[in-house]
Amino acid sequence: MSRDGIDALLRDIRACTICAAHLPAGSRPIVQAGTGAQIVIIGQAPGARVHESGNPWDDASGARLREWTGLPSERFYDPAQVALVPMGFCYPGTGSSGDLPPRPECAPAWHDKVLAMVPARRLTLLVGSYAQVRYLPEARRQSLTTRVAGFRAHLPAFLPLPHPSWRSTGWMARNAWFEADVLPVLRHLVAQTR
Repeated sequence: MSRDGIDALLRDIRACTICAAHLPAGSRPIVQAGTGAQIVIIGQAPGARVHESGNPWDDASGARLREWTGLPSERFYDPAQVALVPMGFCYPGTGSSGDLPPRPECAPAWHDKVLAMVPARRLTLLVGSYAQVRYLPEARRQSLTTRVAGFRAHLPAFLPLPHPSWRSTGWMARNAWFEADVLPVLRHLVAQTR
């Protein structure tokens, strides 16, 4: 886990064009990682605003995620503390009902390499179904609600969360246990990583 090694890996990721032909806005891989990051957040893919700014989670979803975790911006954006590793590193474009799914090439090409560079003992937040399906073997057979409600079964390795987009507002209203049961545990685990 050398600083030079992770810097080289991040340069390679940021230069990646493996799915450029499928990206209407062009490739702009967005990732954050450091060799000391004890929190890894695996999300979906950058949205249009993040694609423009180049800053991961630089949108309303990111603000909600920081609220959920209790992480102030200065800590959230410190690669020595938090790795931000989406399932798709580039903005996939927009479909009929919102952003398209993350490109399938990214995670197989890069995730293992990034995760090998961060501490083995870490808190990994799986934000949304795409991350959960990749990292939780039973996820394909379960609903998001079931996965999140059963979060304790995946600790200490993973903590599944819904995506913090505006669409989760209705889900949270129907599932009040999330705020009462999951968020306090999430904040406690995050606080323990200091």
